[in-house]
Amino acid sequence: MNTNFHFLTEWPSIQDECASAEKHVFKQPRYAVILCRSALERMVQWMYENDGDLEQPYDTSLSSLIHAYSFKANINDRLFREVNLVRKLGNDGAHGKAISSNEALICVKALHSFSVFLAKYYGAEKPEVKAFDENLISKVEEEQLLKQQLLILQEKLAAQALDFKKEQQALQEKIKYSEEEKAKLEAQQRPITERREARQKTLDFNKVIPHNIPEAVTRKIYIDLYLKEAGWNNLREGRELEYEVSGMPKSINPSGVGFVDYVLWGDNGLPLAVVEAKKAMISADKGRQQAVLYADCLEKMHGQRPIIFYTNGFESHIWDDQFYVPREVNGFYTKDELQLLIDRRESRLDLRKFQLDTNIAGRPYQLEAIQRVAERLVADQNGKLVGRHRKSLLVMATGSGKTRTAAAIIDMLTKCNWAKRILFLADRNALVTQAKKAIGGQLAQLSSIDLTKEKEDNGTRLVFSTYPTIMNKIDGIKTDDGRLYGVGHFDVIFIDEAHRSVYQKYKAIFDYFDSMVIGLTATPKKDVDHNTYELFGIEDDNPTFAYELNQAVADKYLVPPKAISFELKFMRDGIKYHELSKAEQEEYEEKFGDPTQNESDDEISSSALNTWLFNTDTVDKVLQYLMEQGIKVAGGDKLGKTIIFAKNHKHALFIEERFNKNYPEYSGHFLRVIDNYEPKAQDLLERFADDFEEQLPQIAVSVDMMDTGVDAPRVVNLVFFKLVKSASKFWQMIGRGTRLCPDLLARN
Repeated sequence: MNTNFHFLTEWPSIQDECASAEKHVFKQPRYAVILCRSALERMVQWMYENDGDLEQPYDTSLSSLIHAYSFKANINDRLFREVNLVRKLGNDGAHGKAISSNEALICVKALHSFSVFLAKYYGAEKPEVKAFDENLISKVEEEQLLKQQLLILQEKLAAQALDFKKEQQALQEKIKYSEEEKAKLEAQQRPITERREARQKTLDFNKVIPHNIPEAVTRKIYIDLYLKEAGWNNLREGRELEYEVSGMPKSINPSGVGFVDYVLWGDNGLPLAVVEAKKAMISADKGRQQAVLYADCLEKMHGQRPIIFYTNGFESHIWDDQFYVPREVNGFYTKDELQLLIDRRESRLDLRKFQLDTNIAGRPYQLEAIQRVAERLVADQNGKLVGRHRKSLLVMATGSGKTRTAAAIIDMLTKCNWAKRILFLADRNALVTQAKKAIGGQLAQLSSIDLTKEKEDNGTRLVFSTYPTIMNKIDGIKTDDGRLYGVGHFDVIFIDEAHRSVYQKYKAIFDYFDSMVIGLTATPKKDVDHNTYELFGIEDDNPTFAYELNQAVADKYLVPPKAISFELKFMRDGIKYHELSKAEQEEYEEKFGDPTQNESDDEISSSALNTWLFNTDTVDKVLQYLMEQGIKVAGGDKLGKTIIFAKNHKHALFIEERFNKNYPEYSGHFLRVIDNYEPKAQDLLERFADDFEEQLPQIAVSVDMMDTGVDAPRVVNLVFFKLVKSASKFWQMIGRGTRLCPDLLARN
């Protein structure tokens, strides 16, 4: 085969796609880079399916897959940068941005390097591969890429990504409940994993993976890509590029003349930003002082001090040295975003002096929380307002008004000109809907959308989203799927129920956006893990503000939980024959055999008894106890709103089946399963949580969906029908039943 990808014979369809990308480098560069991205995605997906050591992240987007620690650990920094370059160039092509034949060539060369890695470390045979040969590419003149061709390719890529996601979800579901399926998958993956491990010991990575692209070229492409992503196209020599400035220190340059790598200009002809680019092998920080000198010169020449960026292509920093210390950033700001930063030098007000709207949040502890945030964000320096920290963490008991407090902070930040656009993140669609309703209702003057249901537009001030939805927006490949959010789009991100697992799964979101971050959690401060405190730049056990359950109960803003243990000891501790009573030992012998005669083991572990969750007698006893002993409402005539936390969907369905069998008089409406398998779960949830009208169902069987965040003040009974090993999750679940609901027990 007359192609640089001749060695991919074990992956024929991927080989065809790579060869097609190569063929279109000069003919249709945009088409070529999109094909490169598609081929890369398929290679990466194959690796995750076949290498047992690759731990699949929660999100299956290409960005998440290649940024996962287990993936990056198998390739060096150089190859990772080239892989990411293919992804970014492919995204640009799919988003309709102009792609030069030179960029397409670099993209194909980067893909070639990764293809060699795949073949050398995973292939049955170790093929001989020479350096990339440009002579194998036909240098025909560029043809226009037809819109129809692009749409067909985009639909194919979207379907490909969706199929992989569905396959992986089905596989994870299968192995979760079947040890046999898990063992089968491990046996299938083991030979390929062992092959890769063996070759890692014998092959010299730097020698077998060709250096197709010089580091200096990669660096320049990255900088140009980041600028292009921010809308800085058509850069001109002598204006945006290599702009001449005067007034440089004579000790550095006797002529006093310097040439700025990049200057980004505003519509008014004033400099918005200066970009100092250093060579890849030099730390970006080495360019900081040089950038300051250029900013000094531009300020003297034009009367406006620009925002400072310094980068080596792979690591970039932003420095608004009139207000903040430098910080790492994942790209550049758009023209409008830079202009906003410049304008805020005059328009930004002191948050600490803001008169809070007590109609939004007026309880004393809420006002204190907001004040603490203000004091963490801003300070005085010689009579001048300056920024302090950009991250805050609020620990507030469930039901104490975290959402109202967040709304009041948003009101403060927007009215003091600190924030124009805000992103509010939650981990489930139901919580996004609830947050938008609560915050949007308090701040009607700010336009808002639920990104899981609505399409974004440029003017939206409040964006509510789940983590996967915003991840898809960052890494999306469809031109008609809403505009790509830039790194500077959001001024602040609110994280509902901030804890370590959010960062483990979705760290890429917080790495990408250059935003202030405010975390909200109901986890008691002693149970907030060290990593979460560290991520917010806060000392352990010392959040920005804390108002915990015991204090809220003492202040009469919440009701205390009352625990009743319904003894299912064996499920928790397992069975030890020698600890049983005589009667229980006889029953043990009847069911399992006599341990004293070596007919069975002396112990049965609690994990082996998990199937007892599906035991008819066990479920019936729990339901009977709940119906007889649970807290009643309507003067004691009816069981109050109840959440049963089930182990999994099958367990939830089994509980529902047993309830309907034992209590047919309720016609199947009194108890319902509310989880992500139910297509109308949101409607059921809204009926269950309605605070104004008592609507069925009265009992909700939840699998994860109602563990956290759901606001249902009528709930009085919580049934933990599963082990909860996380202290933070336990307290969040307890919070479903501690809210005040006046006169509830007497309501009809």
